[in-house]
Amino acid sequence: MAITCFIRYQIDPFQRDAFNEYAENWGKIIPRCGGFLVGYFLPHEGTNDVAWGLIRFDSLAGYEVYRARLRADDEAIANFRFAQERKFILREERTFTEVVEGAFGLNAIR
Repeated sequence: MAITCFIRYQIDPFQRDAFNEYAENWGKIIPRCGGFLVGYFLPHEGTNDVAWGLIRFDSLAGYEVYRARLRADDEAIANFRFAQERKFILREERTFTEVVEGAFGLNAIR
């Protein structure tokens, strides 16, 4: 069963560019380490301090393999360090979800 790791970030809204750089860095790292990057999302309107990242895995076991690879990846380590040094992530929450097949990826009916 495929799962998606849904990461909710509370960010410093005055360091939006730093979070953008952090998210773009994951664009190279996550696929290399075994995750399918659905995307990172910055706030556009409304709440200005909440961002999201979504990463899909074939299984929870696949996620565990990914985590081990991530901990050994030099670019991942550097990206974590970048976030810690700049302190633009104030809080991070992870939730693991599964797709409801009848309500996913449906196109608009015109």
